[in-house]
Amino acid sequence: MAYKQLKLWFDQELGKMLADKIITHYPSFDKKKFVAPIKKGVENLELKDRVEFIADLLNQHLPQDYKSACTILTAALGPENELETGMFTEFYWVMPIAKYVEKYGLEHYGVSMKIIEEITKRNTSEYCIRPFIEKYPDKVSKRMLKWTDSKNFHLRRLASEGIRSRLPWAKKMTLFNENPQPVIDILEKLKADSSKFVQKSVANNINDILKDNYPVGIKLLKKWAKPKVAPETKWIVKHALRNERKKENPEALKIIKSMGA
Repeated sequence: MAYKQLKLWFDQELGKMLADKIITHYPSFDKKKFVAPIKKGVENLELKDRVEFIADLLNQHLPQDYKSACTILTAALGPENELETGMFTEFYWVMPIAKYVEKYGLEHYGVSMKIIEEITKRNTSEYCIRPFIEKYPDKVSKRMLKWTDSKNFHLRRLASEGIRSRLPWAKKMTLFNENPQPVIDILEKLKADSSKFVQKSVANNINDILKDNYPVGIKLLKKWAKPKVAPETKWIVKHALRNERKKENPEALKIIKSMGA
């Protein structure tokens, strides 16, 4: 993927590539009619709107039975991303599929959760899962808690990243501000995760909590910060406190010192 502004990749060429992947598993997919509107349609749009435009075209040209459409799209995803990078390089083309699920799959919980799991193994489902969290908070938070035990680091990361209150590019989610326990339960399971990809998400999640619910966030970090804490947890605590350190918050500095850092 040569360098150019990310939004510019969502063009007719992406449409052709996506159509070719789909046709392998759904031969009657009309590539010409799918691709034709994209050039003019996305010309004056920014990234998120370009992605949504292509997602809407998918809805027009895939079977109207949502389960059938998701079966085709899941097959079209191809091999999993085995790296902690690549979401916006090799697998950027998955984004319209995620938007399709976000926009058209909300009334199909079981089917959508399955394809969300597969999407995040290639790109990310951190955006498309948020409407599901808001509609089915108990069911989704329990499922995300199970993901913390997954062998797949992408799923473990989604458990934290998808439930962040201040996820970049996404609408702020205040659902768990009053009762953050479902989020805390997830983060507790990931506090010593071996994947740096997951560690960064956990730290960023707590950084969000500190902005929205400082007493809860700082209490959690104090609990984790022990002299013989695991190095993974130590890194998470320090990274979560990066903004508080810049402000020279005495409470934050004390926590870091307590770990011998």
